[in-house]
Order: sequence, then structure tokens, then C-alpha cells
Amino acid sequence: MNAMRRPRVGHIQFLNCLPIYWGLMRSGALIDVDLHKDTPDRLSEALVAGDLDIGPISLVEYLRHADELLLLPDLAVGSDGPVLSVNVVSTRPLLELDGSRVALGSTSRTSVLLARMLLADRYGVTPDYFTSPPDLTAMLLEADAGVLIGDAALRALFEAPKRGLAVTDLGQAWREWTGLPMVFAVWAVRRDFAAAHPGLVKDVHEAFLRSRDLCVAELDDVAAAAARWEPFDAATLASYFRVLDFSLGGRQISGLREFARRAALLGAAPALPEGGPEFMSL
Repeated sequence: MNAMRRPRVGHIQFLNCLPIYWGLMRSGALIDVDLHKDTPDRLSEALVAGDLDIGPISLVEYLRHADELLLLPDLAVGSDGPVLSVNVVSTRPLLELDGSRVALGSTSRTSVLLARMLLADRYGVTPDYFTSPPDLTAMLLEADAGVLIGDAALRALFEAPKRGLAVTDLGQAWREWTGLPMVFAVWAVRRDFAAAHPGLVKDVHEAFLRSRDLCVAELDDVAAAAARWEPFDAATLASYFRVLDFSLGGRQISGLREFARRAALLGAAPALPEGGPEFMSL
């Protein structure tokens, strides 16, 4: 890659993206990019603003800005069933949340919209929503339920039963509701950058795919290494990494389109163009 124009690339600072980046560290590919680590909401904003060239973006934010972005093929964060780290944690069953206060974690866009879809259309309740920092204890001081993603949600999955709280896995709930995988985040490139630097985009995309494939082949080793600095043991991390789906094949695209259809019905995002989404040609 041209060192004079290293692509500005986003990296979600959650465990769910470690498999995508593991091999980049192993291969030295990080030398070739200007890596920016942050929360999903801030990375989405940076990509839309043009402060990043390539990066992960919340699915709903991609849908809102699809005219400015192209998807990178076969790369996403999702699940085809339980995801473990996208949860509604509640003091009572979800069917009893009508009119109750529900805290929406501030680091998520797609997951909070998914929670609202499920609560309205599957459980038939209309809570009183408000946005909150993703701290379960603080959320439940003011609400009967909280929507959490990422590491905070994974911690809550293990802590909640000890506190008598119910946990609803939103990946599993979506799968039961629609029969489809859930795509939470995609990787995209700004159209202007893709037009100006197609070779660089191809290099970054290939590095991501190699990294993911290397990690999938070495998941137990990755989990053991990550357990040294994370508050989860290696077995827990290995199980978590194995439920995540980092692909974007036909079933995943069907799930993406179904989410997009429902988001458009709610007025939360424009409808996808016919035949969409649009991918970068690599």
C-alpha cells in the first residue's frame, strides 16, 4: 500500500470484532492502515462524516447512508441464532413492559431499533424509551429493562441471573421471529474513496478476510490469549466467538433485507433500492 495515503480504517473496540482484527496483528497488515478504535456509534458517525475511509458501520446507519457507501463483500458481524452480546435485561417478562421505562444503550443503533421492533411487533408492548450510558446497574435504577450490546451485554448475561433478572437474546429472538440471521454491523467504504483508491480498498478487504479466516481456524488460541486481559475465561470466549457470524452470504443478505424492510416501515431508515444492498466490486 502507498504509505503516503494509508486508509483510515475503523475498529470496533468490543470483543465481537476481535476475530476480524486478530490476523491483522499476526500478519503485520496493521502497518498498512491508520486504525481508529472506538465504539460502534462513534465509528458509524466517523465513516458517514468522511473522517474514516473504511470501517464497520451499524446496519441501520448503513441503511440511512447507503447512497454514500458501498458494502465490502462477505464481511459482517451477526448471528444465526443466539448472539450472546445483544440483550434486553429486564426485571419482568417483556410482555409486561407496556408503559414501563426501558433504557436504550447509547453505544448501539441497530440493536436498539431491533429491540423496539421486537417489543412492538412480537410482544405487543409500547414502553417509555430513553437513552442511557450502557451501565446495567445505572439503567435499572431508572428503568424496568435495558438494552445492552457488546462486552457490557456479555457481562450482563452472566450477572443477571444472580440478580434475579431476565435476559432476552435479541439475535435468538430475531431468528425465532423471522427464521433469518441477524446482521448487526457491516463493513463499508465511502464511495468517493472507493472510486479514487480501488486497489487500496481491495487490499484492506483481503486483509480482513484473511484475518477472519485465520482466527476462525485458531479460535481456541485466540480465546486463550484474549482471556489474559478480558474478564472472561477462555472457554467462555471461545463459545462466544463460535456463535458469532462474520460472513455475509445469501442467508445473511436476506436477513439484512428483512431488517431493512421493517426499518423502512417504521420510518427509521429509507427503503433499500431495488436489488440492494450495493457492494464494492473487488
